[in-house]
Amino acid sequence: MAVLAGAEPFAHPGSTEAGFLLCHGFTGTPASMRPWGDHLAEAGYTVRCPLLPGHGTRWQDMNRTGWQDWYGTVREELLALFATCDSVFVAGLSMGGTLTLRLAEEFGDRIAGIVLVNPSIMTLRWDAKLLPVLSRVLPSVPGVANDIAKPGETELAYSRTPVRAAASLARLWRVTRADLAKITQPVLLLRSAVDHIVEPVNSRVILDGIRSEDVTEVVLENSFHVATQDHDAGLIFTRTVDFARSVRRAGQVDAG
Repeated sequence: MAVLAGAEPFAHPGSTEAGFLLCHGFTGTPASMRPWGDHLAEAGYTVRCPLLPGHGTRWQDMNRTGWQDWYGTVREELLALFATCDSVFVAGLSMGGTLTLRLAEEFGDRIAGIVLVNPSIMTLRWDAKLLPVLSRVLPSVPGVANDIAKPGETELAYSRTPVRAAASLARLWRVTRADLAKITQPVLLLRSAVDHIVEPVNSRVILDGIRSEDVTEVVLENSFHVATQDHDAGLIFTRTVDFARSVRRAGQVDAG
């Protein structure tokens, strides 16, 4: 299937000193990350944002993929950044945050720091327990896209949630949640005060589970779930650059 217009992956060549890998969310596309990536590129960073397998075409394609496919894609992009940049940061929205956490668990301090926006690690929805069964008989359910407070802003994402893919996401949550204690890198976590997709307990579980000493939590007062396209997008972008600069300064002091 052809990739939807605007859903294409993107990359910005920048400094070899520092780069960012951006990870988009479940049923979403790089379109939700493009303004963030543009801001980072303008600040001089190398940026890569892949399109996850099964995304950006039609929802049926997602049911032919699973979390290992999504993770494999961001992992390859991370290795490419390691080969070109001295310091590498990873940032993600929603499930992109889950993938970011998983990368941090695997690669440890090779990743300089991580930025999480409304990351998901679990859900309190009772029907989520039925996903393994439902995935065998129900192809899709109504989608979760477009939770944005800003008028006129639209997320480029599927209008349906592919159930088999959702069941795989739940497996990724379990695997990632079990290894949170492996995370020791600096963390910037930004969460919306009102999020209709990812419950606030997700951020609490993450912050309670990681062992990072440098942790900053920012509450986004004026945005819903897709905060990178919402009223607080500018705040996310500037705080990300400030975070990366702070981490790099601290690393230079330690090295000195």
